[in-house]
Amino acid sequence: MPEDLTLDAPRVDDGAAIWRIARDSGTLDLNSSYSYLLWCRDFAATSAVARRPGDGEPAGFITGYIRPARPRTLVVWQVAVDRPHRGRGLAAGLLDGLVARVARETGGLDGIETTITPGNTASNRLFASFAERHGATVEREVLFHGGLFPEDGHDPEVLHRIGPLGPLGPLTH
Repeated sequence: MPEDLTLDAPRVDDGAAIWRIARDSGTLDLNSSYSYLLWCRDFAATSAVARRPGDGEPAGFITGYIRPARPRTLVVWQVAVDRPHRGRGLAAGLLDGLVARVARETGGLDGIETTITPGNTASNRLFASFAERHGATVEREVLFHGGLFPEDGHDPEVLHRIGPLGPLGPLTH
């Protein structure tokens, strides 16, 4: 994490800022503003925000959940960093911090899953570098082909399975 930012669980009052960051990302599928409020309420334990100094507003976020069919797998739903904070390693810091916190609080994780469209270079790099840092392999397969989506022209969502995870740092002790 960049030193001037702090890692925290999201709160309901972060929902609007998280929605705005997702909207302004230019790459994420934007969900309804209501869904971000629910996410901050119901999935705060498996999500994270990076807070700015002073006002405590989110500078970036990750939403995630524990996969019901695989209770030792964290599914990362969305990752976004506000434009002024990009290029500082914030997404990687958020991902490492969230995975370590969830592993500690749940008794351990075997791996993480996420879906990424083929053209999302930043996310492909983020998760490949996460796997490398943690000595994990990455398996990829198309989870949802573009024809499953109601809108025309949606790219396929490629599932990235990352694991088994190596040491997650001091938060896992």
